[in-house]
Amino acid sequence: MVVIHRRSLRKQTGARKVPYSKKRIHQKGSRPTLTSLGERKVQTTRTRGGKDKQRLLKGEFVNVLDKKTKKSFKVKIKNILENPANRHYIRRNIITKGTIIETEKGKAMVTSRPGQEGSVNAVLV
Repeated sequence: MVVIHRRSLRKQTGARKVPYSKKRIHQKGSRPTLTSLGERKVQTTRTRGGKDKQRLLKGEFVNVLDKKTKKSFKVKIKNILENPANRHYIRRNIITKGTIIETEKGKAMVTSRPGQEGSVNAVLV
């Protein structure tokens, strides 16, 4: 089923609105990329303007920045502790921006959008 970003065809009361146009290609969206924990798997998607977007489907490593020493490390993700986007994402091991993860260096907060950028970046907490 296609995801369309346009106004609702229902009024607040539940009555049906009459659409003034059909579905258009520029209104087309996509389903969310729920990046999970596992061996790295990337999907390339074409976007508007002919650009390519790397979607990270699964990832096991994270680029962690230590703000005190200003150094970054590539470490393995051990576990997912918290996810402010959805509390059910924790048990499904889904990584989104703002997720608190446990790494070999300690707790870290994800600062990138893995489903849109193709990599997981984080800052030590």
